[in-house]
Amino acid sequence: MNDLVQLTRSHDNIAVITINNPPVNALSPGVPEGISEAIDQIVKDEMVKAAVVIGGGRTFVAGADIKEFEKMTSRPGQRGPGLLPLLLKIENCSKPVVMAIHGTALGGGLELAMAGHYRVAAPNAQVGQPEVKLGLIPGAGGTQRLPRLAGVAKALQMCTEGNPVKAQEALTAGILDRIIDGDLLAGAIAFAREVSRKPAPKTRERHHKLGTLQQNAPIFASARDTARKKQRNLIAPLAAIDAIEAATKLPFEEGCQAEARLFLDCLYSDQSKALIHIFFGEREVAKIPDVPKETPTMPVNSAAVVGAGTMGGGIAMVFANAGIPVLLKEVDQAALDRGLANIQQNYANSVKRGRFSQQFVEERLKLIKPTLDYHDFGEVDMVIEAVFEGMDLKKEVFRELDRVCKQGAILATNTSTLNIDEIASATSRPESVVGTHFFSPANVMRLLEIVRGKASGKEVIATCMQLAKKLGKVGVLVGNCRGFVGNRMFHPYVRESVFLVEEGASVEAVDKALHDFGMAMGPLATGDLAGLDVGWRIRKEYRYLEKPGIRQPFAGDRLCEMGRYGQKTGAGWYKYDENRRPIPDAEVAALTKRWSVEACIPQRQISADEITDRCIYALVNEGARILQEGYALRAVDIDIIYVNGYGFPAYRGGPMWYADTVGLKKVYGRISEFHRVHGELWEPAPLLEQLAAEGKMFADLDKQKVSAA
Repeated sequence: MNDLVQLTRSHDNIAVITINNPPVNALSPGVPEGISEAIDQIVKDEMVKAAVVIGGGRTFVAGADIKEFEKMTSRPGQRGPGLLPLLLKIENCSKPVVMAIHGTALGGGLELAMAGHYRVAAPNAQVGQPEVKLGLIPGAGGTQRLPRLAGVAKALQMCTEGNPVKAQEALTAGILDRIIDGDLLAGAIAFAREVSRKPAPKTRERHHKLGTLQQNAPIFASARDTARKKQRNLIAPLAAIDAIEAATKLPFEEGCQAEARLFLDCLYSDQSKALIHIFFGEREVAKIPDVPKETPTMPVNSAAVVGAGTMGGGIAMVFANAGIPVLLKEVDQAALDRGLANIQQNYANSVKRGRFSQQFVEERLKLIKPTLDYHDFGEVDMVIEAVFEGMDLKKEVFRELDRVCKQGAILATNTSTLNIDEIASATSRPESVVGTHFFSPANVMRLLEIVRGKASGKEVIATCMQLAKKLGKVGVLVGNCRGFVGNRMFHPYVRESVFLVEEGASVEAVDKALHDFGMAMGPLATGDLAGLDVGWRIRKEYRYLEKPGIRQPFAGDRLCEMGRYGQKTGAGWYKYDENRRPIPDAEVAALTKRWSVEACIPQRQISADEITDRCIYALVNEGARILQEGYALRAVDIDIIYVNGYGFPAYRGGPMWYADTVGLKKVYGRISEFHRVHGELWEPAPLLEQLAAEGKMFADLDKQKVSAA
């Protein structure tokens, strides 16, 4: 035994194996060995009738140690036997082993539990096989044991979607044998005593739920069809289906061998490495070098939102959903009524989809208090301004907030492009001003860019980062430049997509190339969804910054001049039917061709590869500039922003990680080629040039920063 696993014995000779590897009892090195040694002792001890395996602290076993997967890929020749021998030892134990689950049994934790002869759980426990979310499949018999307990259809659902299952559902499915009310350990010991004289059933020897070839064929066909549609381009869901199919066709040992081969294929794939990068990245972005963990934070127990439009209403929902009372202010009753109606409709849609219960919605709506004045703002801990994107209006709002809000209140702006410092200059307390850039729809999108002004206080930053978690968001700290990180990079991405149309590519071809790459939507369809007038208005505001003689895209602005703003007007780059479904528009194709010819832009055939390279490498090049200028702390911060806020495929790891996988030398070479052909806008970022010359990656830069810290 070791410090991670303890073996004790109850007064009635039931052994208790307790796993103590906080915080989540991951199966890190030492834990499997400790369990194995405990099983050996139980078998030898003639007094022991049965055993209970339980997690110490807040959970059973929440999975394998993900860092171990990284080690396996970095040292491929040193891969050990994994968990399978231990699980077989447990299953072969001559005395019944009862797995007692509280908290979660996920991934390797559920595989461990399924090797036991019985499983009992607390009423609020959850079980699951979430490996697919890391681009993996269960690798210790999970795809072989789960269908034997829960049936083929349930196993497919759990292994391809990766979502946890609640205790009652797990009991109904056959994964659990009993739910224990009250003290779990006492109940599990009583259950173990009850089964101690019974045969110990081995999960691997259960076959009655595996079905026949004829029964399973349509189930597997449907699962593959669903995976290809809903998990586009992903290899792990299809590998999980193959592994579960092997469970239905092969003896257990051969099924485990098939699972192991599929697991290794996934483990060494670029997709899994990228998804693991994103997993750790979402934790890494919380670390801010000059704002240490111990920085004091301020309580945010009440909030106010100025502006009840699409963004303001969504932000109010975010606070209400987190249980924080929120004032919602508008300038007149009609605007306030519209905002509240939209909020009510959004909640009604969530109830219809089963996301929220009606009771939850009613409770949340009570937390949103509409108002037409600033009367109650003096009591709130935080205000988020979400008015029209114009500097004069925002400064006017902040002057008023400075007048009415209490000292210590956080004054935040939801601006997506404007200068935080200029907004803060309208107040007497710039240290309390910060940017909180939510993404639309705010009540759905996970990303929150927290924008640091030159005077923003460390306590304000720490509070906003902590608040992001409470609100269910991934908070990423960014610097104060035009467009911050996400939108600053998005501008050249969209610019290239419009250039490509002006050079002869069809609107549909541009969007298809990027969608096939993995983006949630093509850039032109995204523009139609957001409203082409939004970018048009910003471009007009910043037109004075453009260098004379440098080519700028014009086709999108011409569409706006025609009143074609996108979905909201029924036409933009596409036409839209009454259900807002896009329809290719021959008029746009004819117009853009005519405009381009008039502008003397040569027309040509453009490949999907060029479309993808120009749009994605425009992101990478601007991202490298942002990193060099210090507006993003790390490359991984940019990746997290793009995966969570801009529909970049997580399985490609974000734009900077993707560039690393392609190779920065190759990326730099392609950008240099675009620079020669297309001019100054494609000048390679100095940091990219430097890393390419040194044979390094953006990930190396991040590692250097971690070492320096």
